[in-house]
Amino acid sequence: MDLPMRQLIASNKLKMVVGIGVTGFSVARHLSQLGQHFVMLDTRQNPPLLEQFKAEFPDISISLGELATDSFKNADEIILSPGLSRQIPAIQTAIELNIPVINDIELFSRSAKAPIIAITGSNGKSTVTTIVGEMCTAAGRSVGIGGNLGTPALELLDQNAQLYVLELSSFQLESVGSLCAEVAVVLNVSADHMDRYKTLLDYHQAKHRIFNGARQVIVNRNDRLSAPLVGDKVKTWSFGLDRSDFNGFGLVSGDDGQSWLTYEFEKLMPESELGIKGLHNTSNALAALALGSAVNFPLRSMLQVLRQFTGLPHRCQTIRVLNGVTYINDSKATNLGATLAAIKGLGCNNIILIAGGQGKAQDFSALSTALTGTVKQLVLIGEAASEIGNAVSGKIDTIYAISIECAVRASCEIAQLRDIVLLSPGCSSFDMFADFEDRGEKFICAVEDLR
Repeated sequence: MDLPMRQLIASNKLKMVVGIGVTGFSVARHLSQLGQHFVMLDTRQNPPLLEQFKAEFPDISISLGELATDSFKNADEIILSPGLSRQIPAIQTAIELNIPVINDIELFSRSAKAPIIAITGSNGKSTVTTIVGEMCTAAGRSVGIGGNLGTPALELLDQNAQLYVLELSSFQLESVGSLCAEVAVVLNVSADHMDRYKTLLDYHQAKHRIFNGARQVIVNRNDRLSAPLVGDKVKTWSFGLDRSDFNGFGLVSGDDGQSWLTYEFEKLMPESELGIKGLHNTSNALAALALGSAVNFPLRSMLQVLRQFTGLPHRCQTIRVLNGVTYINDSKATNLGATLAAIKGLGCNNIILIAGGQGKAQDFSALSTALTGTVKQLVLIGEAASEIGNAVSGKIDTIYAISIECAVRASCEIAQLRDIVLLSPGCSSFDMFADFEDRGEKFICAVEDLR
């Protein structure tokens, strides 16, 4: 039964869970298992999972709709879903009253008995999380893999787990007090979610909460924003697309003309043997090696995983080659940093780029310089199409398409032998699609329909 807020809050203190979504479900199940008293809130009048929640938790009180400024005055702890900002006035009022505002990741860290490998970054975190998870399995460890990727963190809790590998978003990290990971990394930082954060510094600070209490840290030598401020007693590893040094993984050119992955001063394997391609993926592979080494995975088994892992769907995924033209699905590129990394990783100057979507308040002004010399044709879709078009006006040939299917057909008509048609939107997908997976699948269908 849905009750007004003042009716559902008893005089006693209690936990208040905000957000009836996938994360909210995992929190409710966890608190129920612990026998703790809680209520549920949602800013929406009719959350999509509401009826499912009522069926699973018939005795839990629910309040729906806009939060009043005093909504949380009787709470002893607020558990906030990552989709909701801490800047909501009611949440800010609670913070001013010194009511703790945490999330599912903080709850997870309190209950997890096994070491945590924690991974975040603007780009590459899903790929690195998956690789490290496979390295865990290859090393014979019982592992729980999830967080922002796949299974919610709280549903990974298992007394038999020997390790947890968590992908964490900035939204999830905002409300984490002390994760206390065994090893943590910020893979890279580029402008993203600027519709949620006032400045890049705010976004950067959210990402760096992953290092709170970490026993070991990984630094990307090629991205100074990845380096945490930690004490001398915290062991530090590094990775980068340059020559490695002590406790570092890197890339060097060998006398045989090949590029080699290295640890310190030792060659490990030729870059050409990696199952994933592109410099950005080489960087991801090196990050995975650093993370695995920090928890003592055997080097031999890690290298074998890197040979066998060919990438995740919607991340620089080659769909087909038709009439000498290669079609690549990189729908997971939901910010400009990811798109530019994909283009750089391909290392060519004959790209037809399909981009656009919801811009997330990104600054597109640098695109004309960034794309010049690599992108021969730009095909734009979605809400940000005109904004992107204005940013590259007069510098890059640009056309507009009303759908992903039209964009694919237009690209096919333009493409010549050895060109690459790359879907790498640089924007979120919610203006036209359910999510980036939906966008990628529709791209794949459109490409497969080409004759």
